[in-house]
Amino acid sequence: MELNNLKPAKGSVKSNNKRVGRGEGSGKGGTATRGHKGAKSRSGYSKKIGFEGGQMPLQRRVPKFGFTNRNRVAYQGVNLDTLQRLVDEGKIKDTVDVDALIANGLVSKNEPVKILGRGELKAKLKISVHKFTASAKEAIEAAGGEVVTL
Repeated sequence: MELNNLKPAKGSVKSNNKRVGRGEGSGKGGTATRGHKGAKSRSGYSKKIGFEGGQMPLQRRVPKFGFTNRNRVAYQGVNLDTLQRLVDEGKIKDTVDVDALIANGLVSKNEPVKILGRGELKAKLKISVHKFTASAKEAIEAAGGEVVTL
């Protein structure tokens, strides 16, 4: 190996970049491949998110109505038939709390839990969660269970 036959490693040099705006002799002078006039030919151009070329954008065409209460509390619902299924499978015994529901993958730990009245409950359970529907409370107490509101 000698100085006259040294060359860079294969793939390390990229020289196929077009050098625009370097004079007419390069074939890419003048407008530097940006076309004539218009916003896209200028430096610093960036279009707004949702811009549709001057057409009325979708977010302005669609009607807006209603009200969203920022203070609304969204409960995660768990039905009585789901609790009965867990009892039948032997995953819960006699007490049900938020931690037990999280452990069984029924709810996430970030939102409050509400027991809903769908299905029937045969097992005697002590259930302690954030809220109950009236029918769920009635069914739990009818089965001999206990309702504890957190």
